[in-house]
Amino acid sequence: MLPQHGPLQVDGSVSSIVSDGIADVCFGHPKSNSLPASVLRALAEQITQVGSRDDVRVVVLRSYGSGAFCAGASFDELASIPDAAAGKEFFMGFARVILAMIRSRAPIVTRVHGKAVGGGVGIVAASDYALAVDKASLRLSELAVGIGPFVVGPAIERKAGAGAFGAMALDAEWRDTAWAERHGLYARVLENLNALDSVVESFARRLASSNPEATAMIKRATWAGTEHWAALLEERAATSGRLVLSDYTKRAIEAFSRG
Repeated sequence: MLPQHGPLQVDGSVSSIVSDGIADVCFGHPKSNSLPASVLRALAEQITQVGSRDDVRVVVLRSYGSGAFCAGASFDELASIPDAAAGKEFFMGFARVILAMIRSRAPIVTRVHGKAVGGGVGIVAASDYALAVDKASLRLSELAVGIGPFVVGPAIERKAGAGAFGAMALDAEWRDTAWAERHGLYARVLENLNALDSVVESFARRLASSNPEATAMIKRATWAGTEHWAALLEERAATSGRLVLSDYTKRAIEAFSRG
């Protein structure tokens, strides 16, 4: 049975529980598990901390509730960004989460219980093994609000391929789980939450009992060639930080927020 984390806080929550070689990290926000700067910062810190512990063999990453897995960037914070420096710093939050995930010594198994948008798709792509329930469709909606999936793009492109990433980036329609599994974003798709939890738990336990040196070497091989990503993602964050200030983007975010 998956660990029980504390209640979801009104300004968002990130917590971790370590037991029997498995670190269970849970994040969330009352607005569909969106990602304000505070949650991004705490999530990167938690993943970095548990991913470097000698007693942690695998990290299970999941989010609160039974609705969306992750709605991506917080629109409230996007709308309040005052200048390019602040914009870059906000998007660096996503960069730090991705870097923490791919640099974790322990493999990261992500439980996707619902839809993932924008930065949530980046989290899926930066996972080593993502399991999803059948309703967990994916969408990159950034272009619809005048920006682009620049920071999460390298992880998605690496996992799904340049063609699939380009299609998602230019066409903000939903991709179903069959599409996501076919393109490598999901390793497995389960029919319901009970099946998802059962497989997440059994797979994490199996990984935790595997040779830690071998799993660490597989992890390094998987992400070989990403050593330059710190500079790349910082550059991408600066691009997004500039775009979010445009009149077009401000109008689009306001309209999107109104629904």
